[in-house]
Amino acid sequence: MLTLGLWRLDRGGMWRDEAVSFQVSRRTVPQIWKLLGDVDAVHGLYYLVLHAVLALHPGEVVLRLPSVCAAAATAALVAALGTRLARPRVGLWAGLLYAVTPMAGHYAQEGRSYALVAAGATGATLLFVRGVRGGSWWPYGVVLGLTCWLHEFAVLLLLAHAVSLASARAGRRVWRGWGCAAAVVGPALLPMVLVSRAQSAQVAWLREPTVETAEGLLRGFLGPTDEVYAVCLGLALVGLLGLVGRRGEVTCAGVGLPLMVVPPVVLMLVSQMSPLYVDRYVLYALSGASLVVAAGADRVAVTAARLRPPARRTATRCTPPNDHPPRAAPQKRHSTSRDCGAGGGGRSRRGILSRAGCVVLVGVLAVALSLLHQFPLLLRDRDPGRRPDDLAAVSRAVAREVGPGDPVLFLPAPMRNTALTYPRAFRGTRDVALVAGAAESGTLYGREAGVAELRRRLARLDRVWVVADRRLLGGRWAPRNPVERAKAAILWQEFSGRRQAVRGGVTVRLYVRPVSARPRPPSAPPRPERW
Repeated sequence: MLTLGLWRLDRGGMWRDEAVSFQVSRRTVPQIWKLLGDVDAVHGLYYLVLHAVLALHPGEVVLRLPSVCAAAATAALVAALGTRLARPRVGLWAGLLYAVTPMAGHYAQEGRSYALVAAGATGATLLFVRGVRGGSWWPYGVVLGLTCWLHEFAVLLLLAHAVSLASARAGRRVWRGWGCAAAVVGPALLPMVLVSRAQSAQVAWLREPTVETAEGLLRGFLGPTDEVYAVCLGLALVGLLGLVGRRGEVTCAGVGLPLMVVPPVVLMLVSQMSPLYVDRYVLYALSGASLVVAAGADRVAVTAARLRPPARRTATRCTPPNDHPPRAAPQKRHSTSRDCGAGGGGRSRRGILSRAGCVVLVGVLAVALSLLHQFPLLLRDRDPGRRPDDLAAVSRAVAREVGPGDPVLFLPAPMRNTALTYPRAFRGTRDVALVAGAAESGTLYGREAGVAELRRRLARLDRVWVVADRRLLGGRWAPRNPVERAKAAILWQEFSGRRQAVRGGVTVRLYVRPVSARPRPPSAPPRPERW
């Protein structure tokens, strides 16, 4: 996992969410705290962690390193879970399966909190198993509480663990310990819930999940390619045969299946009334899928070993196969019959160990084959063009086209993220709509002028460079904010578009006011159009 995470970690550009992480985390702690009161409180702890990391060296690679390390830790924790719940080979297979899943590799290279949430959730699950088996419950509560502060939807892990306890028919003592931990996590998260609820406009763009959404998530968990998906789905179904074990004992499938299913299903059901679902919000459920598939592979291996015909026995001779009489046995040995039995038993044990090693090797080779089959997906994922946008490419286009002193308009305001993340390309330009900067105003993208002031500022311009969302310029998206609607209306009514550069979903376009639309004094002669 560490190797795949570090492979091509420097893509040469950040997309919009990573850019928010980068520019917010580089602010001072008081400025970050001021921002969280208005927006992005759900990511507050992550921004503070990243603030300390980027203090060492601000850059794209350092921005993503915490996610790489968290993904590697998650793979190790999945392996530890499989070992503790079943046997070492199950842990090995489950950890490797997690590492080669393209979904895990994708978020291992994201400068966001989701890989850290997955590590915290998997660590909490390991502590949950320890608590069920008689260990202390307070570490479980502490780790899960911190994980929920990284992202509040990690609290759904409590429901998954409750289902695991129910399937294990846990005793009253276990329920009491888990309940005490849950009772601490819930109230500790309440301030975050109240603040983030007031900031729910941030997720107003989300839509209700559909059946296709659920199918897409399942493919992300088990394998996006048809062949890998079919094999992993079959093994997962086989693994469910071991869902319920002895009374009071949690099994690999009994922990993995609720972890895989409960958080996504609950969030999707809630999102039918108030859309909140995005697949990255439940990335931590991927750990459960790896455990269930590995448990199924182990059950197949055990069944195959039982159905294997017994090896043909050969007579064991205690005398050498020649005509010479046997030598006298050394005095230290007590009987020839014991010698023969020991020799045969040793050979038998060596054979058993050899067969077990072959089973482990076959599983590892199968995971390697899965990696090879999905390698083109992992390779394409390292391309900046696979993200929703590439702000570095946008900044390069601005550097080529826009000169010092040129006015720039961002449509909508979040497009200013490019200038905040890559300020060198915008050095010397004039931000037409900006009233107060992002850090000083405690906002993500700065505070802009109102509609009337914006009209006055644009009325004085004959030309303006616009960095805009391509959907908005193409008329496929109508903003609700009155300032954004005013920007678009003024551009369409009073300016005409000229040359442009398109980078992914972002357009950099020059808008020029036609000569006939320019205000002129009565005696002023007509002037040539300026570029």
